[in-house]
Amino acid sequence: MPHSLINHNSDLTQLYDEGYVIEIRNEYLFIHEIPYLNSLKKIRRGILVTTLNYSVDKVYPPETHVIDFIGEFPCDKDGSKIIGIEHSAGRDLGNGILTNFSFSNKPKEGYPNYYEKVIQYIKIISAPAKSFDKSVTERMHQVIETTDEESVFKYPDTNSSRAEINSITMKLAKQKIAILGLGGTGSYILDLVSKTPVQEINLYDGDTFLQHNAFRMPGAPSLEKLKERLKKTDYLQEIYSKMHRNIISHSEYISETNIKELIGMDFIFVCIDRNEIKAMLINFFEENNIQFIDVGMGIQEKDNSLFGILRVTSGTDNKRDHVSKRISCAIGTGNEYSKNIQIADLNALNAALAVIRWKKLFGFYSDLEKENNISYAIDCNSLISEDNDS
Repeated sequence: MPHSLINHNSDLTQLYDEGYVIEIRNEYLFIHEIPYLNSLKKIRRGILVTTLNYSVDKVYPPETHVIDFIGEFPCDKDGSKIIGIEHSAGRDLGNGILTNFSFSNKPKEGYPNYYEKVIQYIKIISAPAKSFDKSVTERMHQVIETTDEESVFKYPDTNSSRAEINSITMKLAKQKIAILGLGGTGSYILDLVSKTPVQEINLYDGDTFLQHNAFRMPGAPSLEKLKERLKKTDYLQEIYSKMHRNIISHSEYISETNIKELIGMDFIFVCIDRNEIKAMLINFFEENNIQFIDVGMGIQEKDNSLFGILRVTSGTDNKRDHVSKRISCAIGTGNEYSKNIQIADLNALNAALAVIRWKKLFGFYSDLEKENNISYAIDCNSLISEDNDS
């Protein structure tokens, strides 16, 4: 990807051809070996870092005139700060990338490309150092080899870098996730979780992908695809593996014979309706200290309209004593899917509430309530949070 970007974009190619030491990593452009003077009038070298606005292999004009810097604050010939570019303190860009400062120098019309942006900042930062030593140059003609581990994504998450939330997004990294049941709600959970940098997503469901499933799940499968009669997990793996590298299909139901496969999972989403299986799972989760979220949806018909409640219940390291009263595990009784009424928008909402709760648990979202049971009533548009962490 970095070499493709350089080769296909004239501004990056120009930087590279002129000998600037550039590197593309984590959706950022790094320009190494930038000479500058520190407060002691000593020549030092730093790194300019700018977000890279691109899609596939095409780079677009910079979205911001601001640039980050790794190093001491650049100074003028008298050792005073170059205050004309001072903007703010450094920040955490994620994946261990910490900058020291950000600078601001905005041309009237903005920067038309990355070459103009980089060159302008280099001129400002490096001029004092070059006045001390005319042999100093930033054009080192060095090649930087990336040392990043392979991304879980098949193309970079420029959404997080564009919003400057990489360090927050990476709180979800390295998790092994399992989704049990890939019907309506489970498939929407997959859709949302696949857009995060979790290490892997394991899919468990023994059902075949049939025509009625197409109206409950994200996307729009073709008639030809329906005729293939794939297992749900294989169908979804095929789709979401186009984006996330580690979607793992287990085209079987969870049972006593394979439940031990869940040991080692960091988090599990339970989207199944069989009470006896839920009872086994909840006991297993407690015995093995596994964190999970169970979703439920009970929809009924009355007076030619639908009404009902969506539920999201979490069991975590901090709280599990509420689980038995929130999740029905009684064998032989009705369950939340007894009439099998599922609607795509409610599946999507139930999934979104579950994923938001999961993200709260890992610090992605702020969490003031620390709720472990969420109920949404459709007819009165009521959202209730209960069973808060004590």
